[in-house]
Amino acid sequence: MQRRLLSLSAVCVSLAFVATTLAAPLPPPRKPKLVLAIVVDQFRYDYLLRFRSEYTSGLKRLLDQGSVFDDAHYIHVPTVTAVGHSTVMSGATPAMSGIIANEWYDRALGKNVTSVIDYSTKLLGAAPDTEGSSPRRMLVSTVGDEIKMSGQESKVVGVSIKDRSAILPAGHMADGAYWFDNKSGHWVTSTYYKDALPAWVNKINDAKPSAKSEKSDWLPLGAKPGAKPFCNMFEVKGDIPKCRSLEASPWGNEMIEEFAEQALVNEKLGQHKGTDLFTVSFSSNDYVGHAMGPDSPEVHDISLRTDLVLGKLFAAIEKSVGMANVVVVLTADHGVNPVPEVNAARHMPGGRADSAALAKALEDGLSAKYGGGKWIVGKEGWQPYFNLDLIASKKLDEAEVQRTAANIARKIPHVFAVFTGQQLLNGPLPSTRVADGVQAGFFNGRSPDLIVLQDPFYLFEGTSGTSHGSPFNYDNHVPMIFMGFGLKPGHYYQRVAVNDIAPTVSAIVGVQEPSGSVGRVLQEMWQ
Repeated sequence: MQRRLLSLSAVCVSLAFVATTLAAPLPPPRKPKLVLAIVVDQFRYDYLLRFRSEYTSGLKRLLDQGSVFDDAHYIHVPTVTAVGHSTVMSGATPAMSGIIANEWYDRALGKNVTSVIDYSTKLLGAAPDTEGSSPRRMLVSTVGDEIKMSGQESKVVGVSIKDRSAILPAGHMADGAYWFDNKSGHWVTSTYYKDALPAWVNKINDAKPSAKSEKSDWLPLGAKPGAKPFCNMFEVKGDIPKCRSLEASPWGNEMIEEFAEQALVNEKLGQHKGTDLFTVSFSSNDYVGHAMGPDSPEVHDISLRTDLVLGKLFAAIEKSVGMANVVVVLTADHGVNPVPEVNAARHMPGGRADSAALAKALEDGLSAKYGGGKWIVGKEGWQPYFNLDLIASKKLDEAEVQRTAANIARKIPHVFAVFTGQQLLNGPLPSTRVADGVQAGFFNGRSPDLIVLQDPFYLFEGTSGTSHGSPFNYDNHVPMIFMGFGLKPGHYYQRVAVNDIAPTVSAIVGVQEPSGSVGRVLQEMWQ
């Protein structure tokens, strides 16, 4: 009997040990030499599904060998470029980072400012005395900042066509951020980072980076001789339109990839004692998507071409660093609404609302109740900033004026929801995911006084093409894939947030997670 009890005790102890061992957190994978953070601008999650069988290169490799999080979302509203790019490597929402939009009305300056404009800096590589850009308006740290502050011998570099897309993921302490200035046709940076452009960037500019796209037809991949081009970069040719811009063509992404290869070699990324961070954002998908919509052959084509440029970039990294020494993370900054006219043709909801009618209704309604005056002094998109001096001069309560304006806005056709600034500060808020997203996107002092959301599939701007920014899945559901040594390939279907990328990369690199991060470590993909 005593032996049985001893045996049973031993079994129980063993089972307890096994259970404890299984429940114990796994250590993160070994530190990589390089983290490559890729953002594809306006790349909806469903592009991975719709075009999956046609991917043959970089995206195929990520989908086959990566940890694919199939239900990744942005948790903030609005879903736009600057906000998405500020989130990826900070883990912060706009309520923490202060990056509330691509641009907003600055009450102190009395004008709109972009998310990265910095009047104390100048552009290097562009026309003399052109105002520069910096990350100073972002109020939180990024993974790159935490790497730098940890004392590692590391480099952090950001690259994109757009300034905000190069600057915000790289952070405050980056060794460099480079973007393309369309006016000069040059790759540029800001005096925030350096006193002069590096010689290797000047060499690229001297060779005229956009040269190979001039007088070129944008043909679909694999087009047969005589196929009709989408557009021509140089001129209208019969019924073939002129491409809208270099950025709105595949050559934009190719130019980013070629510059990224040069940055990789010349900045010796992946060859320092610590972990280097390289953020690369492919912008052309966004320009094409806005103009043509997610169901267009142009978006299909540029998605397949994105697969190819990623494969080319991976091949360059294999040669210089070795992909076994790299952790790759890929996501997008937002999705996009279907073109309303396309939705109408397939008997889906959607349409175009009138933002001018909204502004007029607010001005007229407030004047009718409180007396005349200029009630709106600025806007972020169609969202209004009210005249605080006028409110004070009439001895009105700011919260009451906002409530009145909200009631006016709710009567406008195709308005889904309205929130006031005072409501977002003090409550009450409905217990919904949309309300949570709007609150996560609100930063007092920068955000508009009224947040007006349109119905699903409706747009408040434009007469053609499409846009994004809503709290709905077509705008906030994006790809999120990790690939690297020590990460388990496969599909993970639990709902996650893009905010989880920064703390996860921080854990892999072995640094403090960024100061405003609200995400979690995705430990489920550790080997």
